[in-house]
Amino acid sequence: MSTIKLQGMKFHSLHGVLPVESVIGNDYVVNISIDTDTSKAEENDDLGGTINYAEVYDLVKGEMAVASKLIEHVANRISKSLVEHYPEIDRLEVEVQKRRPPVNGEVDYASITLRYERKK
Repeated sequence: MSTIKLQGMKFHSLHGVLPVESVIGNDYVVNISIDTDTSKAEENDDLGGTINYAEVYDLVKGEMAVASKLIEHVANRISKSLVEHYPEIDRLEVEVQKRRPPVNGEVDYASITLRYERKK
């Protein structure tokens, strides 16, 4: 079992409950952690035996481009997209951070972390 991580993927997206958020947007950071069997790639030096992190990035980018009110919804869509595309994922963790959320004070970010584990 191996863990593949993509950390610090940055996007400017139109997520949020407030009307202004769907116009000006906000900055987001997405972190992904994928547990899967990479033994074939380890032995054969073949991309076909692992999860292509360039494709993972593109899937995340596509979901971040779809406006949502809640980061929970965004994280769920990302998780579903990855698991559908890569059924060999054993465990998945998706964190979506919303930078400088509109609250009555100073906050670096609000985040949600969703976890998926394949049923055996």
